[in-house]
Amino acid sequence: MRQWIFALLAAAMLSPASLAQLRHETVTGGLEFPWSLAFLPDGRMLVTEKPGRLRLVEDGVLRAEPVSGVPEVLFSGQGGLLDVVLHPDFASNHLVYLTWSEGSSRDNTLRLGRGRLEGDALVDFEAIFTAQPRRDTDVHYGARLAFLPDNSILLGIGDGFDYREEAQRAASHFGSYVHLREDGSPVDSPFPDAAPGVYTIGHRNPQAIVRDPVSGIVYSNEHGPRGGDEINILVEGRNYGWPVATYGVDYTGALVSPYSSYPGMEEPLLYWVPSIAPSSMTIYRGAMFPDWDGDLLVTALIHGDAEVASGHLRRVDLEAGAVAGQEILLGDVGARMRNVAVAPDGSLYLLTDEAEGRLIRLYRD
Repeated sequence: MRQWIFALLAAAMLSPASLAQLRHETVTGGLEFPWSLAFLPDGRMLVTEKPGRLRLVEDGVLRAEPVSGVPEVLFSGQGGLLDVVLHPDFASNHLVYLTWSEGSSRDNTLRLGRGRLEGDALVDFEAIFTAQPRRDTDVHYGARLAFLPDNSILLGIGDGFDYREEAQRAASHFGSYVHLREDGSPVDSPFPDAAPGVYTIGHRNPQAIVRDPVSGIVYSNEHGPRGGDEINILVEGRNYGWPVATYGVDYTGALVSPYSSYPGMEEPLLYWVPSIAPSSMTIYRGAMFPDWDGDLLVTALIHGDAEVASGHLRRVDLEAGAVAGQEILLGDVGARMRNVAVAPDGSLYLLTDEAEGRLIRLYRD
């Protein structure tokens, strides 16, 4: 009962007056299951497509030829070419970081690599981290990454679905965030006898990680099972509960655990019952929407009040570090929403999760 009461209290609080000022437009179509995007200093954008292509968008036009030098990927289930993030010093070193699933549907893992962007090519691309152990499932990869101020990396790794108990073992990368140096070498783990770089444990399927440049707080989100999607504040050495503590149930309706909380395990900042299937997240720091300053923006694959493919973008209003409310900003594009990013001008760019995927701009008049 507690989670349903919370879900009602935290339900979207729409503000028609402010939402009426929002506009959205399709910048380009023609993207096959796009997953992530990054803004280049020269105004172009990089977009990943799950089948294994890295695309360039320039002046609103999708380049016909993909960027060369991208690794071969396993495009199966939830796997493929996934996140794309620029090195903080990209202007001088031109380094682009990618995550992808590698192998076959019954023998695969998540990898992280980097290469230099020169024109329309990634040069000297190399894999710099491989999650261990390998798995025989093609779902729950995680794969989102973020840089910290010292140029080290936090990378989320999913539990592989069939390996959820491994999320409580730091000796495995399943269901963890790992802390890596910019060259992919692991930072010492706070957990004893841990797999290389393990930073936090107890995650199901991480979908986003973002560091607030003002407060320094690191936020993450992840899929629950049937209900229990979470936003967490990520702190080194903490256990985030899965599968011992969850606000969701299994897809059959059976209990995953009798506990929604458990001693020594972190409570989420926010959770959703029913699920919305969060798929990315960013923190808003921009000029176009000053009233959103410091709020979290979350894309979702489903609506939450019906298990249908009706994605949306929602704002999570944060006041003094606490959730003050939520509102759905965009929910009428008829597709699952995969990614959101804040553009240099403060507008938002979104990717739809479709075979004929779109890049959409959300802005204010």
